[in-house]
Amino acid sequence: MTRDGRNLKQIGERLRKAREVAGITQADAAAETSMARTTLVAIEQGQRRVRMDEIQLLARLYKTSANALLRDEAVHVDLTPRFRKAINADDDGIHEAVTLLSDLARAEVELENILGIKRSFNYPQERPILPGDVRQQAEQDALELRQKLGLGLAPIRDMITLLEMDLGVRVYVRPINPAISGLFAYDDMLGACILLNARHPLARRNQSGSHEIGHLVATRRSPEVLLEHPFTNSREERYSDAFGRAFLTPGRAVMQKFHEVTAGAAQLTRRHVIILAHFFGVSREAIVRRLEELKLARDGTWDWFERNGKITDEHERQVLGDLKPADPHKAETDRPTTLRLAMLAAEAHHRELLTEGQLARMLKLDRVELRAMLDGLENEEGEADGQLQLK
Repeated sequence: MTRDGRNLKQIGERLRKAREVAGITQADAAAETSMARTTLVAIEQGQRRVRMDEIQLLARLYKTSANALLRDEAVHVDLTPRFRKAINADDDGIHEAVTLLSDLARAEVELENILGIKRSFNYPQERPILPGDVRQQAEQDALELRQKLGLGLAPIRDMITLLEMDLGVRVYVRPINPAISGLFAYDDMLGACILLNARHPLARRNQSGSHEIGHLVATRRSPEVLLEHPFTNSREERYSDAFGRAFLTPGRAVMQKFHEVTAGAAQLTRRHVIILAHFFGVSREAIVRRLEELKLARDGTWDWFERNGKITDEHERQVLGDLKPADPHKAETDRPTTLRLAMLAAEAHHRELLTEGQLARMLKLDRVELRAMLDGLENEEGEADGQLQLK
């Protein structure tokens, strides 16, 4: 909803035109919606703010949608200019990913506005990178954020939920160019926005998400394209890399679990690596590199494994069996939106504020994907129908 009188007048004028197109008098409209005629007059003249429940009643009466009545109030979101330095003329994959991030952020804000929901943020304090060892700074900042979020030294089981629900980041998981691990942008109005690549394995996305939290902490005003094989080794990137490792695999926790897993063993084995990587939700390479960094394994240990038969997915299946975690965002046929965005879309559809077609276009989904998402949420609501009613 808007705050200035000019936009109140625009909404009022739109409501008046919709009423006249429907062939309904002010008196009849007021009576049908249990509203005083003087109230409706004030709304149409832009002298009184119209509430969302009133918009919904009037939209149904006028045979239109709340979205149509509010469409000019949609937030104009374009993150492309922020990434201009990172996008070359031939970077079609990056340009498409930035456009997708902008579109999804715009859709989420529009849904919030239509539903009258105010987004809450719980960002960590900004920590500028100081002279000195960036790795030590990142380790300390990551530990402080873990304490702030009440994580202690426990492994992070769901990076997407942590980003979206605990920190208030606008996060999206969609298939993009395989060379791109993720995008990060910060806008004063939108807040922090992250797009992660659904084509990458879950452990890799966890690492990418953790890396982007490092940018949120230290360099949030600078947008980032995180490539699977980055070319830069700036202090900013070294900080975010170190922050990501420390946030997912806190040194003290890794040391403790390492000694538990390897107790009595004479050497580090593939089984040890697989169990540790599974416990912390990171890739096998990431956990070995972390062991090297913490001096729990000799430098070059990962390279040795690579030269001597590697540590493969088949090895992992043999060790973990059914313990290997499911990956709900990996396949495009699974839930194609994050939990919060799906709930916003379902609520807008339930209230008849947006049609399936409008939602599909907003969320960049086809109708089959959207219908599957809505059906899943409707089934969950049906099971609890009549059990717990919100006041």
